[in-house]
Amino acid sequence: MQNVLGDRAPVMADVARVAGVSQQTVSRVLNERPNVRPATRDRVMDAIRELGYRPNAAARTLVTRRSNTLGVISFNTTLYGPASMLYGIEQAAKQHDWFVTVAALGAMDRRSVFEAVERLRDQAVEGIIVIAPQTTAVEALANTPSDVPLVAVGCGVHAALSAVAVDNEAGAERATSYLLDLGHRTVHHLAGPRSWLDAQERQAGWRRALTARGAAVPEPFNGGDWSARTGYDLGRRIARAAEVSAVFCANDHLALGLMRALQAAGRQVPEQVSVIGFDDIPDAEFFGPALTTVRQDFDELGRRALVALIRAIAAGPGGRRGRRGAGPVAAIDPALVVRASTARPAS
Repeated sequence: MQNVLGDRAPVMADVARVAGVSQQTVSRVLNERPNVRPATRDRVMDAIRELGYRPNAAARTLVTRRSNTLGVISFNTTLYGPASMLYGIEQAAKQHDWFVTVAALGAMDRRSVFEAVERLRDQAVEGIIVIAPQTTAVEALANTPSDVPLVAVGCGVHAALSAVAVDNEAGAERATSYLLDLGHRTVHHLAGPRSWLDAQERQAGWRRALTARGAAVPEPFNGGDWSARTGYDLGRRIARAAEVSAVFCANDHLALGLMRALQAAGRQVPEQVSVIGFDDIPDAEFFGPALTTVRQDFDELGRRALVALIRAIAAGPGGRRGRRGAGPVAAIDPALVVRASTARPAS
């Protein structure tokens, strides 16, 4: 067939000729129309594979007025959480035969978010998923154009947006309650950055668990970022506090740094200090000791975000839920994974 076509790429007419059907039939197969016999569909698909035919996406969009493309606005994909959310969204889109185009931002300020939305609209995306982990991102989304469906992820369960989120408060409460159940009189908290909604909600869940059990609520240890370095720096202070017997960390990297600082100061984990993280990063089970942590299901997060956006697209402008004040579409319950970094207090 390559000799017949020469150096040119195959077109729809070539597929029609090889399959012995009209170009209209080929078009119906490509656009997944129901009024095509199975045997005819098979012949067309065989011809497409034989010729290596690739449909012209732009032409298909003009005919169907559908791009089958979603936009994703992401921030700082070097962090485990946002990167895993992006991967989960891409995998879910692939399973549902949607294309994804990504706009990665260095900062989630109002101007950057607005410009990213406009760029994606210019590319004819049918909807947008925004990974919005910071308060500035949520504020920026409240002012974006409302003519394109939008779903936020990673913005917590209290943001006034259509969103899919992990229930950070429930996860933090579960981790803190577990340490109290082991017999610790209270649980200290190594917090994430104040501007991150995940950090705010995990701190709220920790505080709620202590209050519900009548335990003392110590002042949190606050750092500037999510890194193991910050965990180590704050961990050196924690290691000097003899009254600390249990620490809930806002993420696994902070927990890693904390455990290194405790061990350097001669305080054993978990014999003298129990440590719990949040995320269940792939390396968590290989920490020394293996880290007890709260696991987020990023695949499920991506799937639910995609389903919510597809439903909003299908509903059309008249049937979409309002973004402002809409509340979350779904909250995903995380799971506590118990490993070797937690134990009953020595006393």
